[in-house]
Amino acid sequence: MPRPNAFIRSVTFSDGTQIDVARTDIVVIVGANNVGKSVALKEIHEKALLKSHATTVVRDVSVEVDGSPEDLDAWLERTCRKRNNPSEPNNPSYSRLRTTVSSRGAKRSWQNASTHGLDQLGRLFIYRLTTDARLQAANPATNIQITREPLTHPIHYMQVDDSIEEKISKIFHQAFGEEIIVHRNAGNQVPLYCGTRPELGEDEDRVSPTYIRRLESLPTLQSQGDGMRAFVGVLLHAFIVEHSAVLIDEPEAFLHPPQARFLGRLLVEQAPKDRQLFVATHSGDVLRGLLDADSKRVRILRIQRNGNVNPIAELDNAGIRRLWNDPLLRYSNVLDGVFHSGVVVCESDSDCRFYAAIRDAITEGGGGTPGDDSMFVHAGGKDRMAVVIRSLRNLKVPVSAVADFDVLNTRTTVQRLWEGLGGQWDRVQGDWELVRDSIESKKPELETEEVRREIDEVLQAVKESHFPKNASKRIQQILRRSSPWATAKGVGKRFVPSGDPTQACDRLFDTLKSQGLFVVDVGELEGWCRSVGSHGPAWVNAVLEKNLLEDRELAPACEFVKGLLPSRALNE
Repeated sequence: MPRPNAFIRSVTFSDGTQIDVARTDIVVIVGANNVGKSVALKEIHEKALLKSHATTVVRDVSVEVDGSPEDLDAWLERTCRKRNNPSEPNNPSYSRLRTTVSSRGAKRSWQNASTHGLDQLGRLFIYRLTTDARLQAANPATNIQITREPLTHPIHYMQVDDSIEEKISKIFHQAFGEEIIVHRNAGNQVPLYCGTRPELGEDEDRVSPTYIRRLESLPTLQSQGDGMRAFVGVLLHAFIVEHSAVLIDEPEAFLHPPQARFLGRLLVEQAPKDRQLFVATHSGDVLRGLLDADSKRVRILRIQRNGNVNPIAELDNAGIRRLWNDPLLRYSNVLDGVFHSGVVVCESDSDCRFYAAIRDAITEGGGGTPGDDSMFVHAGGKDRMAVVIRSLRNLKVPVSAVADFDVLNTRTTVQRLWEGLGGQWDRVQGDWELVRDSIESKKPELETEEVRREIDEVLQAVKESHFPKNASKRIQQILRRSSPWATAKGVGKRFVPSGDPTQACDRLFDTLKSQGLFVVDVGELEGWCRSVGSHGPAWVNAVLEKNLLEDRELAPACEFVKGLLPSRALNE
């Protein structure tokens, strides 16, 4: 007999964006804190039940049903607990999963689903898996006559089908190193136990008293931590119970990062192929797990908040897969940028630490932008910054970038950064060429003969068969001093000749900032505090011991960082 189904066909958000959803889609809702991820999931469910329900993030939801009212009635008879109504013999009620519907009301809702929603009937097909529902699923089920009564609790499916118990137990063992065992002879309840499954003796079966005593020496699942219980609750409702669509809010709740990532992958690999899933998450681990499965079913929506409107953007699926194949992004925290209001891309980890510390000091001092939680990530050098920027912008994340002054040295580098941020090169090409030419016209620190002499001295001092790293580093330093850009990086804008070049530099910096590219005025990171010696991490460690807001030498750095924020305004 055909099984009736009810699916979410489309969702329209408060900004007017309509997302059409296929029956096999896994829709993942991501975004920064307090932008409406969980609310969106809740309102999708509410609108699917009752289109007239008042909502704020979701404007409308359309529902599609398959099957005739007669198919529905037969399915209710088969899967729900039936109660006859003496006053209305032809209108029995059906109960399942804490939901009760009448036969007449169910048929009416089924026929009017597209115009009015599914009403209470919808809870039997489109299930919102709350944290409480996940935990409750691990509690013992009421025992039933399994040959004559419908399965009304997730554990009943494990009770009647050994293959389901085996599947859930195997997955649970992968996550926690223990098995899940159904107790089939516990009186009026059906509890789950966890641990190492007792072996059956030669003359034993699963209801033998000796076997049961060994089973009952194990801990029950309901007595374990919330992580184990919630994990099993997701498995049962997303994989086993006969839902058409499941909405899961924060599946990462109570789970450690490896388990959250494992669950994300399971949601793609193990959920029935014809089951819709909607997942709202703020976990990079869950998102990485979903992407690990490399499935075309996965669709990612990034939601934002702009006053009373929640703009929504779908991330390009092919672009996501290309991004995920980039080792820099796959094995870094760059992807976590989708959970922040914006991302500032820097050259090195030292840059990130310094600028983030300044931002935090400004915020703690009351001078920050409310709600700004911009994330600072490093790209491992100038040449990789454009890759990270493009990837984040493909994820619809507002991005800015901070680069040392010598980023202007090479056209390829600065052009890729500028265009990665959405800029047109012809807007800045003239001013950039004037600034570059004026710097390169200045005398370098070392002339050719001086370069040759200093390199010869380094080479003559080398006695090892393998060229030492310190000698290579020394030669690189000498070569840098043969270019005026070495001095320019240490000085910054002050190295640009006065007159037209300085005016061009000012225009160039302003234009670059307008698109989110911030060039360090003082040349390089260490230029913000020259009273502290050393370089890189050692310099940052020393500077961070200062009072970042009160130290007068750091005032320009504070003003520079204020210009980076708020991130949400960038790239619009």
